Amino acid sequence: MTNEALQPPCPLCQQPTRYLCRDRRRPYFHCNQCEMVHVPADWHLPAKEERAQYDLHDNQIDDPAYRRFLSRLATPLLARLPTGAEGLDFGCGPGPALAAMLAEQGHPTAVYDLYYAPDTAVLERQWDFITSSEVVEHLARPHAELERLWHCLQHGGWLAIMTKRVTDLNTFTNWHYKNDPTHISFFSEQSFVWLAEQWQAKLEFTGPDVVLLQKPS
Repeated sequence: MTNEALQPPCPLCQQPTRYLCRDRRRPYFHCNQCEMVHVPADWHLPAKEERAQYDLHDNQIDDPAYRRFLSRLATPLLARLPTGAEGLDFGCGPGPALAAMLAEQGHPTAVYDLYYAPDTAVLERQWDFITSSEVVEHLARPHAELERLWHCLQHGGWLAIMTKRVTDLNTFTNWHYKNDPTHISFFSEQSFVWLAEQWQAKLEFTGPDVVLLQKPS
């Protein structure tokens, strides 16, 4: 069967997709409805190899450069949070700098990570805000995972996501962001528009890689 004939469903909106391109490692498919580009499941890394890739990251909590990077998400979110709001950083990694930054500003922030902080108890309650920085591009089942997070939000709460967005299909083959073997779900602006419509959420793009969604009160 050719790559063009596969047409795996979109992992976000479940609509059929079309073959977009292939590099030396894997093929990519594009959804006409929500504009997500994804890598089909047959080409996802096994968990052991995925974890090995993450272990190569060296993101320290007190690293000024890493904090400046995370401030692209933290700054617009903090401007919208009420005093004392409590949150969850989903996919915190081995160095939960974002949670520390938010806590330092008076917003206690719990952490969850499949490999580094796997206590699912934090997913059994509701939060005033949830952050997810450089995480959603790693999700094999983005719709299911984001739905779970949405249900963990209080009414009026914020879901803040940082991920680089697909902006031009014609240049996708040369996009450096797709070369990370753990990156498998590539959101576009339309992907978040689709999510906001499903959730009846307020949607704000505060930067080229940051999006905020507010749950209806």
